[in-house]
Amino acid sequence: MSGCCPASPEDYSRYAEGFVTGRLPTLPGPVPVVSTTLTLADRLGGWRVRWNVGRSDHRVRPGLYAVGSPDDSSPVLVSANYKLSFDALRGELGGVDAWILVIDTRGVNVWCAAGKGTFGTAEIVSRVRRVGLAQVVSHQVLVVPQLGAPGVAAHEVRAGCGFRVVYGPVRARDILAFLAAGMSAEGGMRRVGFTLKERLALVPVELSALWRPRALLFAFAAVALGAVGPWGYSAAEGVARGGALVAAVALGVFAGALVTPALLPWIPGRMFSVKGALAGAVLAGPLLLAAGAGPLMTVWALAAVTAVSSFAAMNFTGSTTFTSLSGVLVEMRRSLPWQVGAGVFALAGWVAAAFVGGLA
Repeated sequence: MSGCCPASPEDYSRYAEGFVTGRLPTLPGPVPVVSTTLTLADRLGGWRVRWNVGRSDHRVRPGLYAVGSPDDSSPVLVSANYKLSFDALRGELGGVDAWILVIDTRGVNVWCAAGKGTFGTAEIVSRVRRVGLAQVVSHQVLVVPQLGAPGVAAHEVRAGCGFRVVYGPVRARDILAFLAAGMSAEGGMRRVGFTLKERLALVPVELSALWRPRALLFAFAAVALGAVGPWGYSAAEGVARGGALVAAVALGVFAGALVTPALLPWIPGRMFSVKGALAGAVLAGPLLLAAGAGPLMTVWALAAVTAVSSFAAMNFTGSTTFTSLSGVLVEMRRSLPWQVGAGVFALAGWVAAAFVGGLA
């Protein structure tokens, strides 16, 4: 648990805190006051990490923050030190006087950190003690986001620091209604959804994980190897054959990392790998027919697209509310063997095509 080895303030000295607008004196010491208005820089930073650029550095310093002009009776809202999580919360607190207790999740969002154990009991207890929260508020209540519940044992928090845990709504946008209702979650506040907009917001990070510098190496290798055949060495054949293989893999990535998340509830099957394979096959089939591909090319290209699409879709399980860790592990054990097999079959067919007529 992260509370066993809390980070020192120096660990976070390089992270910008342009959202701090002042300091509020408290008995343990001054507390930073933060703005509830997200600036262009905040939004551009969020867009940047969606594309997996500087993601590990997109965090805030753990500790106690103030919104508005809170006093000893104001609510204490717990958040992760992943800046997107922190921004999502503070951006909903306009006109509210509250404290935000940011715990050290190593820059991971609430839900994922709860699963990893960094948004957990020990870190909350440690952070409450370190900021002297008992000297700041008189009510001894912590509002913990519902998605952090898997990592938090409320009775152990109470025993460890004297504060009672109240689980807030799933989404930060409901926090004002939750507080106005006397810390009672009503209607759909407890319901975890996964809308089209929410699914598409995760696509960039999935694409960035698949398209890294090694993808360029694969493309160069495909062109170089594709140039070799019974004819000796031909740059034109390399471009044609290597380009066909790269196009098949790219189509698989598109089908698995974009089409499958977008159409997730409507594609048949429970396993993401199956959904991805179906999406890849449905996209590749008509395109190959329209291109007039030969039988051998059709077979190897379909195998390549479905293998890559299946893998890319299965990779999306780490971003979804549709499954669980145990479900992901079971699916990986079942799907990886045939994904690898289909990939090997596709490469073998691609090589064989050189000896039976180029693209075949």
